[in-house]
Amino acid sequence: MELKMRLCVALLSLSLCLGLMGHVRAQEEAEDVEMDVEDAIDDMQEEDVEEEEEKAPGPPPVPTVTYRAPEPMGEHFFAESFDKGTLQGWVLSQAKKDGIDEEIAKYDGQWEVEEMKDTKLPGDKGLVLKSRAKHHAISALLLRPFTFDTKPLIVQYEVNFQTGIDCGGAYIKLLSQSPDLDLEEFVDKTPYTIMFGPDKCGEDYKLHFIFRHKNPKTGEFEEKHAKKPDTDLRTYYTDKKTHLYTLVLNPDNSFEILIDQTVVNSGSLLSDMTPPINPPAEIEDPDDHKPEDWDERPKIQDPDAVKPEDWDEDAPAKIADEDAVKPDGWLDEEPEYISDPDALKPEDWDEDMDGEWEAPQIPNPVCETAPGCGPWERPMIDNPNYKGKWKPPMIDNPNYQGVWKPRKIPNPDFFEDLHPFRMTPFSAVGLELWSMSSDIFFDNFFVTSDRTVAERWAADGWGLKKAAEGAAEPGLVNQMITAAEERPWLWVVYVLTVALPLVLIIVFCCTGKKSSESTSAAEYKKTDAPQPDVKEEAEEEEEEAKEEESEAKKSEEEESSGEAEEAAGSDSKDSGDASEKPEDDILRRSPRNRKPRKD
Repeated sequence: MELKMRLCVALLSLSLCLGLMGHVRAQEEAEDVEMDVEDAIDDMQEEDVEEEEEKAPGPPPVPTVTYRAPEPMGEHFFAESFDKGTLQGWVLSQAKKDGIDEEIAKYDGQWEVEEMKDTKLPGDKGLVLKSRAKHHAISALLLRPFTFDTKPLIVQYEVNFQTGIDCGGAYIKLLSQSPDLDLEEFVDKTPYTIMFGPDKCGEDYKLHFIFRHKNPKTGEFEEKHAKKPDTDLRTYYTDKKTHLYTLVLNPDNSFEILIDQTVVNSGSLLSDMTPPINPPAEIEDPDDHKPEDWDERPKIQDPDAVKPEDWDEDAPAKIADEDAVKPDGWLDEEPEYISDPDALKPEDWDEDMDGEWEAPQIPNPVCETAPGCGPWERPMIDNPNYKGKWKPPMIDNPNYQGVWKPRKIPNPDFFEDLHPFRMTPFSAVGLELWSMSSDIFFDNFFVTSDRTVAERWAADGWGLKKAAEGAAEPGLVNQMITAAEERPWLWVVYVLTVALPLVLIIVFCCTGKKSSESTSAAEYKKTDAPQPDVKEEAEEEEEEAKEEESEAKKSEEEESSGEAEEAAGSDSKDSGDASEKPEDDILRRSPRNRKPRKD
């Protein structure tokens, strides 16, 4: 028992020590961060802190990831990492947006090339949208226009919502090739071939893939939207991490949308776009009209039905219960409510303005002990004779012709485009955005027709960021504490997770067989051997058995000695004595047959 108690205490101590060690470690990490900030302000304090850190070992250093600017290693049409630190090759729009207030019509939102605020890769720079509640527009030409022929299109870039996102977009536009394309006049109405990327406003999280399809008959363009992804996109907008957005279009009209190299949406341009690429072959005739005598009623009232003579439409739905009896003690003369006798007219009450003052009504205290007050009325019950207004029953309409629909005619605008992948070539990449959030970080734009080249570019750019962010991730304890601060109900989960194993350990270690008696009793229950129910009775029976054995031994000894004496004196005894049986003599001499001596 003592060993189990010691084991239980040891296990409890170990669990508590592990929890305390994690908490202390988290505090030490937080203190180290504060020290680093103070070191940057005060050099003297930095020396003191370094001496203290030499004496007291801290947490293991976070592994560092060295940044190296990605370089395109194969065929590509556009590659931009912004690691030169300038906007060289990019053009800021000087235009104004039509149809809005002059004060906000300008595309005067600021762009900067800089590192992320909380960068894990020193030296890694990107394009940052700096202004909030402003229109932004910036674009750059491709190395050469992209033509949709026999090779796929892969577009990818990185986005980090450093301060979160309330309402705004981070999508890109692939601007259509045109002799009239002027990047300084880039506005929302500038023709584009594809629009792709994240967008959010309120609780609506979107990931756009829109392309402008040219009607081969009319030459007009119409926007086609991909179906909404089934994946929950909320995390990508709120975790403040860098995410890689990729669009893949294949010559067989299939498409894939990936986030962090994981497919979140896919489909076909022919069947998964809204509105569909190809219009219907037939349409409803706009000149066809429903005839006036067309009967669409499946049911009608029976014209031959007659209201029964005993049908009373005027009978009320409720009637007074004639069997009800007024309860004894009902106070007919007492009102149910009375004026509050303790109420006082407010001092500022003006009867000319507010009217005559009346005390508020309160329940009559006399009615509290009575079944009721005021005039008694019989309660209302359902009228068994109520039938309501009579209506003829409904029957099938013999003249029913079904729901009318206009006839179908061939669609004069019908066409069939089986190759929607062959879109309008594009020659520039642009960002035309409005956002209520600032500090949106863009990086590593890439356009190619080789998926392997795109994956290599992603590994050299986004892959490094992911590795650096992973290396700087806080420990498990810090992550749990941070999550609980955002969602306090997690504390309950943590407590239950720790308490339940401890309770099981205590139950397992500190409970068991109390004594050998209970053990023997348990073993006895597993056999059929007879066993006394009470210990005292067993002891008494043992003592009685011992006494009987001792008495039996004494009787045997006396019996043997009597037989010897009888054999020795048989010759000297007379015939009368000889007739006496030796066993009678033995019985007389037996201790059990001997009479007690009277004192």
